[in-house]
Amino acid sequence: MSVTSDELTAGYRRFRDTTWPAQRARFIALAEEGQEPHTLIVACSDSRADPAAIFDATPGELFVVRNVANLVPHYEPDGGLHGVSAALEFAVKVLKVKRIVVMGHAHCGGVNAMLSGAPGNCRDFVAPWVAQGVEVVRQATADVTPDQVEAAAEEAVVRLSLDNLRTFPWIAEREAAGDLELTGLHFGIADGVLRALTDQPRFEPLG
Repeated sequence: MSVTSDELTAGYRRFRDTTWPAQRARFIALAEEGQEPHTLIVACSDSRADPAAIFDATPGELFVVRNVANLVPHYEPDGGLHGVSAALEFAVKVLKVKRIVVMGHAHCGGVNAMLSGAPGNCRDFVAPWVAQGVEVVRQATADVTPDQVEAAAEEAVVRLSLDNLRTFPWIAEREAAGDLELTGLHFGIADGVLRALTDQPRFEPLG
């Protein structure tokens, strides 16, 4: 990586020149006192759907877990390596977040892989990862018009992740006690609109 012309280096310099001075007291407090994020967000790794930017969040507000297609696997404490589940456990049990948000987004490549199959050169990890959403996507898109397939599939994956969150006993218990709120959102990249899961069949624009 070039230390003089790389985009990352240029971004770091802007951070040091602008963001760091403005947020210095905040960063020092976070270093000395630790973090107390109010919300855990499970989001897609897609570079176009950055939770911190979308929610205009300051450092320390959000605990963010990002992966392909914003998926939460089913609770499975089998001793294996479960990165999403480990983050959930830490955020809920240690940081004691008050809210968990699953945020999908438009034009999601991971959801498209559930619809059309993973890229042929991504069979080691992407294919088995997205396979967990194939059936719910198939059901969700069975009776919609072609122009609605993509959004319906993306919303279905958010619902799947919320359902899987509730298989974690320490999440279900806190939600039942009113100590933890679970929310589903969908971000429109082109229009910048967040739509929320309600009691309606489709997600509704967030007021």
